[in-house]
Amino acid sequence: MNAKLGAQSEAQINISPAALADAADIQGLTGELGYASTEAQTLDWLSAMLESPGYGVFVARSVGDGTISRTVGWVVVECRLSLETGYKAEITGLVVSASHRRLGIGEALVARALQWSDAQGLDTVIVRSNVNRDASHHFYRALGFSLSKTSHVYQLALS
Repeated sequence: MNAKLGAQSEAQINISPAALADAADIQGLTGELGYASTEAQTLDWLSAMLESPGYGVFVARSVGDGTISRTVGWVVVECRLSLETGYKAEITGLVVSASHRRLGIGEALVARALQWSDAQGLDTVIVRSNVNRDASHHFYRALGFSLSKTSHVYQLALS
């Protein structure tokens, strides 16, 4: 899947499945979300996802503008199963580099996640968004997602 960036650039965006070679770029973009991880951790987690048919991991690469191709975004979508609602897809992560936002890249990544979900036979896609991420709330609504509920998340470390 390719998308043309805005008129100010001749760059193209290519959306493709992630590869282990993308780990360093993915880790850097994850930091833009506010999550700290090492490249080694990212490589380990990415490897596990790529080996599982239950995950779709896709990257957006900026290509063709006279510069070296670089990863400017990623999305993870997974098949989820619960006893209450059955099978569904969940977008569990999405980020676009701050320097490439508002150019349609996030929308292209979500479109690819929806294609993956449809190919898996899943008819519902959900996404959770931190209450503090106002821009993402507007983004998902603009793509046709509707708010279905709010919840609290509790965490307990087992170390």
